[in-house]
Amino acid sequence: MAMSYEDAVAELFQAPHAAFIGERKRLAGELKAAGDKAAATTLGKLPRPSISVWVVNQMWWHARDAFEALFETAEKLRAGQLEASGPHRAAIAKLRARAATILADAGHAATEATLRRVTTTLSALAAAGSFEPDLPGALAADRDPPGFEAVGIPTPVTEDDAAGDGDDDDDAEKRAAKRKTSAAHPAGRASNDNTNDGAATTKRELSEARRREQTEAKRAEAEAATERKRAEQAEAKRLAEQRQLESALRTAQLDLDRRTKEHDRLRKAAEDAERAVEKARTVVAELESQLASLAEADV
Repeated sequence: MAMSYEDAVAELFQAPHAAFIGERKRLAGELKAAGDKAAATTLGKLPRPSISVWVVNQMWWHARDAFEALFETAEKLRAGQLEASGPHRAAIAKLRARAATILADAGHAATEATLRRVTTTLSALAAAGSFEPDLPGALAADRDPPGFEAVGIPTPVTEDDAAGDGDDDDDAEKRAAKRKTSAAHPAGRASNDNTNDGAATTKRELSEARRREQTEAKRAEAEAATERKRAEQAEAKRLAEQRQLESALRTAQLDLDRRTKEHDRLRKAAEDAERAVEKARTVVAELESQLASLAEADV
């Protein structure tokens, strides 16, 4: 079955970052050989993504559950469900930690600048709800959100955000309280008492949501750290087993070489002995023949 353009794109954007150009050329060649010259041309023009974009794509292919959680919580926030703010930040924190692991495993530096760019792009994708106009997992360039407050998506989470920032939270509370109060009590129809009550209620809700999101973010970071430690331990164990097997293989190879040489020596000795036996038999036969001839002559 001939490869489709979508299949080629999926394979290309899962390739190691350094192999992108070579894989693009190879896959474009396969599409062209299959008769789809237009798709081959389009694929051949796809730019190699930056390292921050590359790792976002890798997470789509290899951390799909976390990515879908990001989209789901963003959808809830757009629907006005404030309780989704904590899980949303936790989803971004988990993906951020996973990005650091993927970068390290691939031999790339997980710098703070790269991880900040990753979280900004993740927030932009969450705000959009998809990868469009790119194919899923085939993001070509970094994204910037169109405006967080317009879509109800919290700003990108960073390590400092996880620890909390009181001034920013107070400002956010005031803005959110003002928005909710304005929506609930149109000008000219609500009393000052009702407005103040609504603002106080919103502030409490936001305070609770903030505490929950900080807890979720810390839990996600802890889980990611545990996952990294578990992966490091597994890798260390694998390397130790590999070294042990390599050592055993070298020992077995040396033993095989020694036994092979001994076998060859013994086989040669056996062949030499066989030739000596044949030669001795020939000599015995000749001597017996000569002796018989002498006996007949005496008679």
